[in-house]
Amino acid sequence: LQVLSLLAMEPPRTTAANSVRDSKLDVLRTLRPFTPEDVDKWVVRGQYTEGLINGQPVKGYRQEEHVAPDSNMESFVALRCFIENWRWAGVPFYLRTGKRLPKRASEIAIQFNSVPRILFNSGPRTPLAPNLFTIRIQPDEGLSLHIVSKMPGADLRLAPVKVDFHNQSVFPEAYETLLRDVILGDQTLFMRRDSVEAAWQFIQPILDVWGEAQI
Repeated sequence: LQVLSLLAMEPPRTTAANSVRDSKLDVLRTLRPFTPEDVDKWVVRGQYTEGLINGQPVKGYRQEEHVAPDSNMESFVALRCFIENWRWAGVPFYLRTGKRLPKRASEIAIQFNSVPRILFNSGPRTPLAPNLFTIRIQPDEGLSLHIVSKMPGADLRLAPVKVDFHNQSVFPEAYETLLRDVILGDQTLFMRRDSVEAAWQFIQPILDVWGEAQI
């Protein structure tokens, strides 16, 4: 939700910490509340079990130290949500997070509207894929843009092209930035109490439905 609010917030009035955090709070307060029917339809949870990683056996969540053998604690969650304001009305946001996944990555993928079915996209059998903009947070910080471009030559042939930027050697590590902010007393990147409460208010209906479920 912290990443979602950073992505979807309106430009703050100033760069001061409270101004930025006010804009992030507005996003959390305009998230469409979940009904019990929405939770069943648009929220998925899971828990990893024992298996193999690189050929080596690994424990399931319930076999981990200090975990109850009948624990229903989720180790994976995916959901679809909507921000009910003028800019984002009708745009779905998909959030996914979990442990023991095949790939360790934190990223934001923004899929643009599909290309109209005219001109270069008029072929009924091979519609062009929408452009995709990806912001990689970790471990390989950077940006990438997937677009469709004309291939060199006289013939009209289109192919996907990836534009990639890696900032690993340009900017400091995330924790370096946060520690510096702590020393300087800059609270811009930290959640304020009202934002934490707004986030829990959004999540609590999901937890209530799960708490009543018999698994």
